[in-house]
Amino acid sequence: MSESTKIPSVFYTNIEDQVIFGEIGPKPQFLVDSEQMKVILAGLEPGQQIPAHPESLAMYHFLSGSGVMEVNGERFPVGPGATVITPPNATRGMKAETRLVFLAAKPG
Repeated sequence: MSESTKIPSVFYTNIEDQVIFGEIGPKPQFLVDSEQMKVILAGLEPGQQIPAHPESLAMYHFLSGSGVMEVNGERFPVGPGATVITPPNATRGMKAETRLVFLAAKPG
């Protein structure tokens, strides 16, 4: 069976309806979790953060809200439409100023 038949097509009319906000931090929802790729949807409440940590190559696309993402000590203001691509092994973290929703994708 080819890889394309193992992962079904999925369509969301409004992906933000799938976000689950946690009381103390994000509750990421895996939209894809395969050997080739991982895609998560996550949300942070105002003031919540993801502590800085090293991670693989990744792409973060922000859907709503505002906050700051830090990559290797460089700070980026993020909001709707912003995309941050982080290099492999870069240290990254983020903090929400308002309710913040984002997609993240990285190799599996």
